[in-house]
Amino acid sequence: MNRKFQITMLCLLLVGIHSKAQEKFSTYSQNIEGTKVSYEMVPIPGGSFLMGSENGNSDEQPVHKVELDPFWMGKMEVTWDLFELFLYKDYEVSQSTKAISSAVDAVTRPTKPYLDMTFGMGKQNHPALAMTQYNAIQFCKWLYARTGMFYRLPTEAEWEYACKAGTNGDFYFGNDKKELASYAWYSENSDKKTHPVGQKKPNTWGLYDMHGNVAEWTYDQYLPAFYAEGAGKEVKNPVANPEKLYPLVVRGGAFDDEAKDLRAAAREASDPAWKQIDPQIPKSNWWFPEAPFIGVRLVRPLNTPSKEQIEAYYNKAPIKDY
Repeated sequence: MNRKFQITMLCLLLVGIHSKAQEKFSTYSQNIEGTKVSYEMVPIPGGSFLMGSENGNSDEQPVHKVELDPFWMGKMEVTWDLFELFLYKDYEVSQSTKAISSAVDAVTRPTKPYLDMTFGMGKQNHPALAMTQYNAIQFCKWLYARTGMFYRLPTEAEWEYACKAGTNGDFYFGNDKKELASYAWYSENSDKKTHPVGQKKPNTWGLYDMHGNVAEWTYDQYLPAFYAEGAGKEVKNPVANPEKLYPLVVRGGAFDDEAKDLRAAAREASDPAWKQIDPQIPKSNWWFPEAPFIGVRLVRPLNTPSKEQIEAYYNKAPIKDY
């Protein structure tokens, strides 16, 4: 199987290719059956936008036109309220009023963290954090087993498109950094910690904390010159298929970042230093103990991929750390 074909198949998987009749494309609440936990998904209409920034860093250029298929995106960043059900099987059982299916039991769960992964910043309604990208994808797999719905990470293009929400400024509210405190938790107002999700103003499409609080995983490999491939043409559903463990793309900026790092077009690359204090050899596939600023936001494509494609996405073997 050649590389071009592999990339094509991955793109089809990420946007979904099933031709089943589609459900109503509107905001919905996803319940975790047998528990009191739920989360909201917001519809993001398909369309085109200008990806990148003329005034940004070199890796945000050239600005190029991108077309995307519709998808749902999590209204909020994933919180510990939901993530802990995946993290601790015994906790999930204790919080469930119904028997949990064997399909859920078959999902591999993270190794138990040897640190307090909230880092003392708060748990209830606070964003889950410090997970690796592999951990985030396995969390999506657990959700699939739990709900029957295909959830995944956003592509880098989907994330920026959803953040901008039809605008083209530095931030989804414009370019004035003086307004940022009304929309985001960042270095100037966060007191160096995360905050409960949804406390700041949302963007036009109803997404909260796209700027700040915690930065968010995307699926893409970080390639500084990736945008050059789209120069002078419209690219549809682009994705840089991750083939190496480092670096991968993180978006949105975090509570400890400066305003410039929270811009809609700003790109951040994952770093092995985020595991520097991990005593294990090889390093854990699951946690970044020195990255208490990384979280996750869910995406669900409008068109659901086939079961085989879903399993290929979830069952990609982890790449060993060094």
